[in-house]
Amino acid sequence: MSATAGQAADGVRSLADRFGIEPGMVVMEMGYDEDVDHDLRDALADRSGNDLVDEDTDEVVDVALVWFRDGDGDLFELLTDALGPLADAGTVWLLTPKAGRDGHVEPSEISESAPTAGLTQTSTVNAGKDWTAARLVTPRTVRAKK
Repeated sequence: MSATAGQAADGVRSLADRFGIEPGMVVMEMGYDEDVDHDLRDALADRSGNDLVDEDTDEVVDVALVWFRDGDGDLFELLTDALGPLADAGTVWLLTPKAGRDGHVEPSEISESAPTAGLTQTSTVNAGKDWTAARLVTPRTVRAKK
């Protein structure tokens, strides 16, 4: 294997690692458009071993990958929709354009919408050249009551 191929494989692994994707996981994608990061999508699909499913899936999903830009509508409604097929211990990754990019979403919109939808932001990661990802989960106390 060439050094370049090995580096590419390591890059894919580290990107999928940041998102906590494991083989066999079902990843649902919402808000797809031409501007999404295709390298990220490919890395997550490669790691899970499955194609990404769309929001019309009947499957229970482990991860909801939600692309959202300013002007895409109501963030609260989108997050609520993402929770429908999500497993109890599932994760929502909210991807928004970085500051200075078209469609940038103010962090205050996320910090207001996520708790209203019943989610807590636990971290933020660099999701590529143009995107930032916020990890959103259902608080443990809510999961314990289910």
